Amino acid sequence: MDGKLFTTHLLDWYHANGRDLPWRRDPSPYAVWISEIMAQQTQIDRVVGYFERWMDRFPDLVTLAQAREEDVLKAWEGLGYYSRARNILHGAVILAREHGGVFPSDPAAIRALPGVGAYTAGAVASIAFGLPEPAVDANVLRVFARLLDLDSPVSQAPVRRTVEQAVRSLIPDDSPGDFNQALMELGALICARRPGCRLCPVASHCLARAAGVAEARPVLRPPRPVMRIEMATGVLVHQGRVLIQKRRPGDVWPGLWEFPGGCLEAGETPRQALVREYHEEVELAVEPLDKLTVVAYAYTRYRVTMHCYLCRYVGPGEPRPVFNEAVEGGFVLPARLHDHAFPAGHRRLIEFLERDRRLP
Repeated sequence: MDGKLFTTHLLDWYHANGRDLPWRRDPSPYAVWISEIMAQQTQIDRVVGYFERWMDRFPDLVTLAQAREEDVLKAWEGLGYYSRARNILHGAVILAREHGGVFPSDPAAIRALPGVGAYTAGAVASIAFGLPEPAVDANVLRVFARLLDLDSPVSQAPVRRTVEQAVRSLIPDDSPGDFNQALMELGALICARRPGCRLCPVASHCLARAAGVAEARPVLRPPRPVMRIEMATGVLVHQGRVLIQKRRPGDVWPGLWEFPGGCLEAGETPRQALVREYHEEVELAVEPLDKLTVVAYAYTRYRVTMHCYLCRYVGPGEPRPVFNEAVEGGFVLPARLHDHAFPAGHRRLIEFLERDRRLP
């Protein structure tokens, strides 16, 4: 591969075809950091709105470092992988405390931040600080698996090191940020899962295309088996308010809010599971009423079917929940549900409730 010619072809294409993204207009270290974390395993077009709302809410490191976790999770709601939002908040606190609110330019210091790996550190170092550091994400791995005709799974560490070394050898000193973004853009727009070789600006450099195996690259590891989960959850209404609770640290979706409920046990119906879960989680006796909806959603390798019920309290006196599986909770007005961050399945249930006339 003629490295100089490859770089010229790639950058010419990027400067003519790169998408106009808000963090590219003003590539401050903070903006690049937030955008790169948001963009992991998420479509860029979807990230733009989240990024712009985030920057309005937390315009700089100091503002973010002073924010409540609840507000940060709410701003992140819908992106999934909530540990990333918590890592960003933790990182902002570290930067405010140990670096005076100034983002460090040293790649090792960037890498030391919570949740920051080699890719994110390389992206911030190259785009925001102009340092010739490789930024190898899934798009770049796919591009170089074809360029170099790599016949081993790209998830293997030796293959990743090969790609990082190849990228490092090609990075121009005068525009490392543009080069890294051009590679990512090429993988996103042209060298996608189905390669668009006819439109590729560096097709003449591609060994897999020359060998006629571009569609067989990259080699992927076998997918992990899908785990299917069946759950029941209940919207308990009392005096015009609904019961919600906040998940504990170390649990799935820690810090997010939910309606009580849980997984069906062997031989249970969804209604039976709901009654049991309410007793175990909040020590309340409830009766499931109408079935509201069934919500199907996925996270990582899990496929969840959640049966959602309207329910009422049937115990003595006033309901006084005891939150055995949560850090806090209580009855809130339905209109206040949007003040809290919920995981995807419960958020979709809330969207259904907004259209359903049975909830006050």
